[in-house]
Amino acid sequence: MATTPSKKRPSTATPSPAPAPEPTTAVTPVPPVTPPDPRPARIGRIPIRDLSPAQPEGRWDAKAFAGEVVPFAATVFREGHGLLGVELVLTAPDGAETVRRMAAGAKGSDRWHAEAQLDQLGDWTWRVRAYSDDWASWLHNAEIKVAAEQDVDLVFAMAAELLDGRKGKVFKDARTAFLDTSSPSEARLKVAHDPRLTRALDEHPVASLTTESATLTLRVERERAGVGGWYEFFPRSEGAKQRKDGSWQSGTFRTAARRLPAVAAMGFDVVYLPPIHPIGRTFRKGPNNSTVAGPNDPGSPWAIGAPEGGHDAVHPDLGTLADFRWFLGQAKKNGLEIAIDFALQASPDHPWVAEHPEWFTTRPDGTIAYAENPPKKYQDIYPINFDNDPEGIRLESLRLIEHWIAQGVKIFRVDNPHTKPLDFWEWLLGVIYDRHPDVVFLAEAFTRPAMMRSLAGAGFQQSYSYFTWRNTKEELEEFLTSVATETGAWMRPNLFVNTPDILTEYLQFGGPAAYKVRAALAATGGPLWGVYSGYELFEDVARPGSEENIDNEKYEYKPRDWAAAEREHRSLAPYLTMLNTARREHPALRQLRNLRTHWSSDDALLVFSKTIEAEFVRSGRRDGVIVVANVDPHSVREGMVYLDLAALGLDEDAEFGVRDLVTGQRWTWSTENYVRLDAFTEPVHILAIEYPRGI
Repeated sequence: MATTPSKKRPSTATPSPAPAPEPTTAVTPVPPVTPPDPRPARIGRIPIRDLSPAQPEGRWDAKAFAGEVVPFAATVFREGHGLLGVELVLTAPDGAETVRRMAAGAKGSDRWHAEAQLDQLGDWTWRVRAYSDDWASWLHNAEIKVAAEQDVDLVFAMAAELLDGRKGKVFKDARTAFLDTSSPSEARLKVAHDPRLTRALDEHPVASLTTESATLTLRVERERAGVGGWYEFFPRSEGAKQRKDGSWQSGTFRTAARRLPAVAAMGFDVVYLPPIHPIGRTFRKGPNNSTVAGPNDPGSPWAIGAPEGGHDAVHPDLGTLADFRWFLGQAKKNGLEIAIDFALQASPDHPWVAEHPEWFTTRPDGTIAYAENPPKKYQDIYPINFDNDPEGIRLESLRLIEHWIAQGVKIFRVDNPHTKPLDFWEWLLGVIYDRHPDVVFLAEAFTRPAMMRSLAGAGFQQSYSYFTWRNTKEELEEFLTSVATETGAWMRPNLFVNTPDILTEYLQFGGPAAYKVRAALAATGGPLWGVYSGYELFEDVARPGSEENIDNEKYEYKPRDWAAAEREHRSLAPYLTMLNTARREHPALRQLRNLRTHWSSDDALLVFSKTIEAEFVRSGRRDGVIVVANVDPHSVREGMVYLDLAALGLDEDAEFGVRDLVTGQRWTWSTENYVRLDAFTEPVHILAIEYPRGI
């Protein structure tokens, strides 16, 4: 049936509006990426930070002395779990380079350590090299995966790839074993621990991402800059005689030389002389620091300068410059060096006052300001003003040091350097080091830590310290740890037990026990220590209201009868000799940075140790000393001493012999030990560790 197409009827609905056109958004073309301006690199691919030894701010170089075992350290880490290798690269002053592997420190600390004993004088440079230890990382993962039977063949294929291209039979055999899929996985893994392969990889690590730190400088100075026993005496007192009329005949360099053999016999290395120059008469100090001096009172040697001369002259009572050179020769014959005082100040009679008034401070009334430390007044001394003519006083100071070096002096004890500008010392000591690197300066600066540490940083080889006033166990632990670790890279404390200015209450009221304790702690606590003459005679009476000996030798002659003291057995000289002998026989005691404190159950029993690795000892055997001191000079103390044997280079369960260098007694010790120390007999153990052979 045919159909016809239907016709559409027109729609009667309202037509829909046409859809609005889509809004168009202008597309901003993305500019091509251009490399940014290069930024200075502040960290390497493997971060290496906090290098030590170094001075704060890197302003001055760290220091060491010839023969010192220097601990090097750095913080090294990386992203992820890959293992690292770290090396110390040392370059000697002659250009010779050595490389030492650094060992990881406490777990999680990212601290790496190495030690090196430096003997060559001069400026060493050093840096730390770090790399991804790809073999160690592989081995760590392989031991886990092989045990879990995960990707075993792939793991060993990776090992073979790491060794690819390395020549030598040991590498070829290892690659073949790793790729042998018919071999048990345990046998293949055992190949990775083959000692021959381990040695070869130690010598030539599989390394990538190698990164090096900045290069630092370490100044190595002569041994006497860091090691030595000092003995101070006034040459005018040695051989002084009182005449019938009450006046005195001064000792001389010739009579003082008679004391040198006894000082050498006690084992000291340096004899320090207070100022040997002419002494002013204006406002001269009398006995016990009185402001009135009699006609025969010698005055304070620190009031330098008189019509006879200034800092480049010797006091006529002592002799001539030729006599002084003879005295230096006598000291050398006895194995001693002479240190003299360098005190930049002047008496009112000093030639400088007339020739260079600009070197002093003039007050509004026209007078020159004398030295003051209120309420103390030093009318016999004019301090130097370093700002009126800085170039003039610098050149004069340099001339004076050069003058005494020309006479044969190599060591200077500098009086009150903290009262002079730091930049002055930086300049002067820098010039002297460049010209005379064997010259040593000791800073007598009992002042604030910032200045003391900065003086050491700026060039002083040695420094007085707060040791003299640290007496309790807690104080001494803090002090010894601080000087060994916190400032050991640049500040060397000279542990003087007393000085003409310092007779502490501990010594005034502690009796002979106090004198033994302080000497033992100074001689063993640091490689530098010092004694002022009279200490061995237990001179303990102070001027009322002061910390100085009564009838102080600074203001009067003080001859001593050394022979009588020895005959009557009332001298500490044998004890001081024993201490210096111990220091010579035990290289561990001639180091500073190796000190470690240990724990005791009694609050007066101080315990510390010093050790040195066998590789740094001529005998090839490790050396170690344990010191246990009863710091209460008035009682018997007893308790348990607990030692960290790992710090001594011993196993935790080790038993070992010790020999007391004070008494000669022997005991067997371990990690826990009972100690009883009687202050009235022997208040200190100095125990030499008897290490087994091979340690």
